[in-house]
Amino acid sequence: METKESVKENTGIDIREPRQYKVIMLNDDFTTMDFVVKILTEIFNKDKLSARALMLLVHKKGSASVGLYPYDIAMTKVDKALSLAKKEGFPFRMRVEEAK
Repeated sequence: METKESVKENTGIDIREPRQYKVIMLNDDFTTMDFVVKILTEIFNKDKLSARALMLLVHKKGSASVGLYPYDIAMTKVDKALSLAKKEGFPFRMRVEEAK
């Protein structure tokens, strides 16, 4: 007697969205508004109007989220921004925190 065995394979792929992280820009009294707008347009790909509005929000509130990204992208953008600020002589600060 011949027995046929069936093998069931789990071919389902569990795809999850990567965790998202907020990039928070912090206000200081020395970094120029023009430099902040430059960072927002060149690194965070904001249009001039949005960049200016975000810059003013950071200036008035002390900090603001300027983007939501997967961790590696958030850190890369922050590193680029801080490197450019250091090169220009600004004490510009940012931080990354997990979005909830």
